Amino acid sequence: MSAQTEQRRVTANDIRARKGGDPIVSLTSYHAHTARIIDPLVDFILVGDSLGMVMHGHETTLPVTLDMMILQGRAVMRGASRALVVVDLPFGSYEASPVEAFHSAARIMKETGCGAVKLEGGRRMAETIRFLSERGIPVMGHIGLTPQSVNTIGGFRVQGRSGEAAAAILEDAAAVAESGAFAMVVEAVVEPLGREITGKVAIPTIGIGASAGCDGQILVLEDMLGLSPFVPKFVKRYGSLATVIESSVKAYADEVRARTFPAPENTYKPKA
Repeated sequence: MSAQTEQRRVTANDIRARKGGDPIVSLTSYHAHTARIIDPLVDFILVGDSLGMVMHGHETTLPVTLDMMILQGRAVMRGASRALVVVDLPFGSYEASPVEAFHSAARIMKETGCGAVKLEGGRRMAETIRFLSERGIPVMGHIGLTPQSVNTIGGFRVQGRSGEAAAAILEDAAAVAESGAFAMVVEAVVEPLGREITGKVAIPTIGIGASAGCDGQILVLEDMLGLSPFVPKFVKRYGSLATVIESSVKAYADEVRARTFPAPENTYKPKA
């Protein structure tokens, strides 16, 4: 008999241990089938509240609910067997108190089986990150441009341009790292600041429009594949699936209208 070695899933501690090591690769996913495709190629998969914009056509992430995150988290867990799966805590599910955050995070982890949650905010969320971490919930932080705060930060724009703003983001990074987060997303900050944060904190930084000097990078899968109609300037498109889909659907529609759409071979055999 040949013994089969069970594949071990990447954990939050594995990601934390990558600080200063090999770059950490990450993408978002909201479906079982895309999760299955990217699972062997990335270190962690983020089920981001960006699904509100990417899947549901909202202008911001604010309408996303806890139930929506749990539903898509379950789907991704069914598709991914190796990568760490991190699920976002959506707006309104954690800000009021550490206790509220714990109940929301516990629901996500119990009902999806994911390995960690992510929340936005620096100094103001440090107490909550510590509260969750001490109670067995691995937390990924998120600083810089925090999309859930779009109405108070003045839109989706690069952060940290002034010395005062950069200093505040550095304080946020230190607070997140010291509160027990295992990693942090650094979004849309000026490049020197992203590099400085990475050099000063003891946990991995995951850049998105920040700096190539971060410990890892993450992109929204639909953005990099050319499926999203509007993408940030910092996103490199690695494909153009919207064009592929459009041309394929047109070819199908033309065949149907011309009544030349091929029927599948009949392989059905009735029982005797």
